[in-house]
Amino acid sequence: MNDITMNDLMELLPYASIIAVAITVLLVMIAITVKRSHFVTASITVFGLNVSLFTLLAQMGGVISSGAALPHADTMFVIDNFAQFNMVVILICALACCTLSYAYFAKFNDHKEELYLLILVSTTGALLMVSAQHMAAFFMSLELLSVPLYGLLSYTFLRSRSLESGLKYIVLSATASATLLMGMAFIYAQVGTLAFKPINMVLGDIFESPLLILGAAMMLFGIAFKLSAAPFHIWTPDVYEGAPAPVATYLGSVTKVAMMALAVRFLIDTALLALPSVQMLLMVMATLSILVGNLLAVRQTNLKRLLGYSSIAHMGYVLIVIVSIGSAADSISSMYMAVYAFTSIGAFGVVTLMSSPYRVEGEADELIHYQGLFWRRPVLTGVMTIMMLSLAGIPLTAGFITKLFAILAAVQGMQWFLAAMIVVGSAIGLFYYLRVMLTLFKRPKEFIEFDVAGQWGIRVGGLMVIGVTAVIIFFGILPNSLIEWSSIARIW
Repeated sequence: MNDITMNDLMELLPYASIIAVAITVLLVMIAITVKRSHFVTASITVFGLNVSLFTLLAQMGGVISSGAALPHADTMFVIDNFAQFNMVVILICALACCTLSYAYFAKFNDHKEELYLLILVSTTGALLMVSAQHMAAFFMSLELLSVPLYGLLSYTFLRSRSLESGLKYIVLSATASATLLMGMAFIYAQVGTLAFKPINMVLGDIFESPLLILGAAMMLFGIAFKLSAAPFHIWTPDVYEGAPAPVATYLGSVTKVAMMALAVRFLIDTALLALPSVQMLLMVMATLSILVGNLLAVRQTNLKRLLGYSSIAHMGYVLIVIVSIGSAADSISSMYMAVYAFTSIGAFGVVTLMSSPYRVEGEADELIHYQGLFWRRPVLTGVMTIMMLSLAGIPLTAGFITKLFAILAAVQGMQWFLAAMIVVGSAIGLFYYLRVMLTLFKRPKEFIEFDVAGQWGIRVGGLMVIGVTAVIIFFGILPNSLIEWSSIARIW
């Protein structure tokens, strides 16, 4: 056996942040084995994620060596600027979900500690997804993200809806994974390689191959399921509604950012976007996602279901960016997903705070639970209002900037119909986002089923939600900082 040399260790430097999260997984396992303590487990988790985040930021800023070099086309993972940008977003979102989970599960009677273990393992998979450039890495990292989600969704198992959401997700996710694998097999049978970039090199010779088109279509179907893009969206509202509020936050932020980043890298590196059939599929998915997501959200009285349908529409907007400008979509799609993830954390964060601590009878997920919230919790109402305005794309919020860039991308790509779809979808979305805001300012209810703790604003979860709101407003008023930050998210 050869000894490990310094050169071997230097090759691991680009993956230091991922290794830090993996080490945190081991530390949490040991902590649970030695003595079960909710506080200790949560503290180790948050500390490990912070170490990973600051290590990554230090590498991006040149404070410490990143050890990054130009990637080889046949390597399984690559840490480039695109991966680093999305990894920062994922780590921030994972930290936010952990802080929300601590207060939510404080009075959960069963074991709480394994929740953080599942979040860490799933986050490791998400970090690997954004750096994958090989079919094998694609599938392994995706499953590393997905499998812990089955447990997270069903964690509050005394609620029938939580068990239902976990069961629906595991069955449909397994179907999507099988479709994805079959698509990979068809592409490999035609191309003879599993790496992304070599597919690009031989694509010109087999451009009209039926086997390649079939494989690409099946992979797009699997990706669309994970993104909850129509017509593969049917699981989304039920799973969002049944999941514990912090897990729904995780599902709406970390998983969406990781899957979209992986889809963008796959489509750009393989150059499959050049196939007219792939472009047509993406256009159909984008159009259906915008129409289905917005029109069905109008009918919802459950806030978590409404946010679930809203996510379907927003995935449609990002797909328009991808199909419109192709290889230039990396930075704009990353910016859109970062802002969407932070906005989702703010919206679901309010639901989580209102539902904390855990109770068997349910959560504050119906709109009626928020009637007149302004008259007793004005700051929390302000948070939810800003999140709704950002999702609607109203000026002076970060959501306006990202939606404007989505329209500009469609115009730049001469996709006039898709640009019109963004405008139409935003107009429909404005109706149900305003309905949520109006509910907050109505006459308050006499009987209050759910409410936040009296000192919620000085607790970690409350401070985090207020901080996210400040970020959304800051990027909305001073968009140059957001544009400059996201401009680094380029694929090598």
